Amino acid sequence: MSLTWENVVRLATELPEVAESTSYRTPALKVSGKSFARLRTEAEGGLALRCEMAEKQALLASGDPAFYTTAHYDGYPYILIDLAHIDTEHLRELLDAAWWLAAPAKLRRARAQGAGA
Repeated sequence: MSLTWENVVRLATELPEVAESTSYRTPALKVSGKSFARLRTEAEGGLALRCEMAEKQALLASGDPAFYTTAHYDGYPYILIDLAHIDTEHLRELLDAAWWLAAPAKLRRARAQGAGA
């Protein structure tokens, strides 16, 4: 089963203070107003998801068809994800990691202490 933007939103909004929004006139997800995911409408499509550069390199090197990049994203901490090729649990883990990168320090501290989970 291919995942949809609605699946992404459902998973992401399980995390504290995540809201649907827009970025570059496309559907996006933000935590406390800071974007960490967006649905690309460009020809290559996919979900652009914030990640650490080391994680991006590892995902691309894995050979998993779910992960790719374009020249536009070279050098940027975002991985592109083909929603037709990723399972729900792996996407949930990646969304959680992206949340930790984008969330403000106060919110991260609160979640780490159990107040925001």
